Amino acid sequence: MSKCLPNYLHDRVCLNVLANSIENAKEVYDAAQTYVVVGVLSKNYPDNQSAIEDMKKYALAIDNAISVGLGAGDPNQSKMVSEISAVLQPQHVNQVFTGVATSRALLGQNDTVINGLVSPTGKVGLVKISTGPLSSKAPDGVVPVETAIELLKDMGGSSIKYFPMGGLKHKDEFEYVAKCCAELDFYLEPTGGIDLDNYEAILKIALDAGVKKVIPHIYTSIIDPVSGKTRPEDVKTLLSITEKLLK
Repeated sequence: MSKCLPNYLHDRVCLNVLANSIENAKEVYDAAQTYVVVGVLSKNYPDNQSAIEDMKKYALAIDNAISVGLGAGDPNQSKMVSEISAVLQPQHVNQVFTGVATSRALLGQNDTVINGLVSPTGKVGLVKISTGPLSSKAPDGVVPVETAIELLKDMGGSSIKYFPMGGLKHKDEFEYVAKCCAELDFYLEPTGGIDLDNYEAILKIALDAGVKKVIPHIYTSIIDPVSGKTRPEDVKTLLSITEKLLK
């Protein structure tokens, strides 16, 4: 059983990385010593059936530690993610803000972690929640971080996916988001521009704030540009940094 299941609340950090094959998924799962959910992007499949068939193979290979992804936060993938997740019953689901309730309803249970995508605004204390298929084309919907969290709770969400962070570009804003997640008992998923150099600083902010569970997404920076595989040795480095901070 993967240590990233929501039942394991004593494990405060769970990595979220991509894999371009089942073999690569096994490699990163082992490298992270199972403290990981492996992202498989719905955008890479032409239809629901092909996504379900392939993702089932990933799930079998890594103890269902899969994270059904949108694909660069693409709001147009929201419906597909909800529909395939209903069948797959994965450990983790990525959603735009407006897709959270649909995913939770179709899953029919409260164990799977579902994040809701909110974006930095350039102003501490405020986040953009208009990240859905239609709302992302409308004028920005900006609300206080606290309101965004309670709205996500209303919809059955588990965590804020804070994207795109640009690494530490929005550090002050991220610190406030982390503070709110800690105070309101909500998970936090920092995403965008995280690499081996800034990972420790980003994770430390969330842990120091007292966030119960942090699920950092580390994608492009640890993917080999030639093979397209996530490098297991980099995942080991991330795990080592995590263990150091948790001591």
